[in-house]
Amino acid sequence: MRLKLSLFFTIGALSFTNFLAQSSNDIVVTVEGLGADTVFLANYYGSRLFYSDTTVADINGHFVFKGKPFDECGKYAVVLPGPVFFDMMLVSEPMEFRTTMKNPQGDMQIIQSEENKVFYDYLNFLNSKREERTPHDAVLNDSTASSLKVEIARNAMKVMNSEVLEYQDALIDDPRDYLFGKYLGMLREPQVPNAPSNVENVQFWNYMWYRNHYWDRVDFADSRLVRDGSFHKMIEMWWGQIIPPDPDTLFFEAQKLLAQVVGNEDMFKYILHHMTFESESSKVMCMDKVFVDLVNEYYVKGKVKWLDDKQLAKIVDRAKALKYSVCGNIAHNITLPGIDGTTWKSLHDIEAKYTVMVIWESSCGHCKKEMPVLQRIYEEWHDKGLEIYAIGNDFEPEPWLEYLETTNYTDWIHVSDNPLINAQDSAATLIYSRITDLESLNFRTTFDVFSTPKLFLLDENKKILAKQIGALQLAEMLYRLEGLEPPHPEFFLSEEAIEKIRRSEEQDKKKP
Repeated sequence: MRLKLSLFFTIGALSFTNFLAQSSNDIVVTVEGLGADTVFLANYYGSRLFYSDTTVADINGHFVFKGKPFDECGKYAVVLPGPVFFDMMLVSEPMEFRTTMKNPQGDMQIIQSEENKVFYDYLNFLNSKREERTPHDAVLNDSTASSLKVEIARNAMKVMNSEVLEYQDALIDDPRDYLFGKYLGMLREPQVPNAPSNVENVQFWNYMWYRNHYWDRVDFADSRLVRDGSFHKMIEMWWGQIIPPDPDTLFFEAQKLLAQVVGNEDMFKYILHHMTFESESSKVMCMDKVFVDLVNEYYVKGKVKWLDDKQLAKIVDRAKALKYSVCGNIAHNITLPGIDGTTWKSLHDIEAKYTVMVIWESSCGHCKKEMPVLQRIYEEWHDKGLEIYAIGNDFEPEPWLEYLETTNYTDWIHVSDNPLINAQDSAATLIYSRITDLESLNFRTTFDVFSTPKLFLLDENKKILAKQIGALQLAEMLYRLEGLEPPHPEFFLSEEAIEKIRRSEEQDKKKP
């Protein structure tokens, strides 16, 4: 009787486990060789993995993770001790897996889950094709192989590639709308059709078609798509390679894309975060303008719901700090005393076609290398409408003045601050009497000065045309703006610098 009762409860327990797996999207797993130990569930978010849940297996390696609501479904990984892991598609259906600690992904058995059967069948298919192509790879990598063998190997590879594409097409177009099929679809490049016969610039037409249809393969209503590396690859390529690195174009395209994903919070968050981070940290000139525009349009206007007040304020404050140095904006009218310490000189009082505003300091080694080049540019361009407004970044005036006395940069407009005018009472008096303003006295913050020299090229209205460029880049830009071919860079270098370049070139020629 006891044996029968025990058997009844054992069968009942198994049936109950099976019922749980069938009635929800809980993840039921048995791992041979695991034993009682901690197991983690991690979700992909773009190209990265984040821990999502934890549980403890019993002595038989059996454990269960609670399923997720639809919005949190996607590609996940079950992380076993080691760590070793296996991937899975977490979707809204019963899921049960059986595998081994020795080879969790390779020994996978899908007890329940149509989605994961499709996923693992595809993985197994790819593995079989890798094994099949091994001898052909060996032939193609063998320089002594006959032309006949090479041709056979190449034809075999073409056949296998076609088979893989056919398999992918079947999954992508399957009417059962598998999540894994959507992931595969995002990796498939849009096929550009033939341009109309009346198109003159076919290359440009092809580019614009590709750009306009780039996102056709994405279901913007499906929040699960951000939980796979294929989505990250798409946004990374689009932002970094497809859209030209022009701030206005990038912001325009960003608005168009974000408008399509309104209502899909996960996708909206992923795209906006990627664009915000990339534009703020970009080394490309003027890309911080995109950052400022994104912050003003989305963060300031309350369209970002996932940040706390402290995090939001930090991003907004950073955008505010950059507003005076953004390309396309009018540079703030800096007003500081000149070399005599008493005559105040304002940036906007300069009447010139171009103004170079340079923030530098006498102890900066790189500044000392750039200043002679700037002087050479000044000599070449002053009569054509160029002025230089040089702001000394030295906190004490003595080193700044001593350095200027030993140089020939006296024709520039030189200004700087000093401890006296920055003293609280003095500063307040100067601001109150409208001799200067807070942004001028805080020019380091106003123009986001973290290193020197920092160069800005301004037009006749003091609009910022370029910034954070070297002196030679500045020279090239001036020529380009005037529709002229820039001379060789040596034209703007000192004799000492030219001699170093020549010696270096001679040494390179002697190298074998």
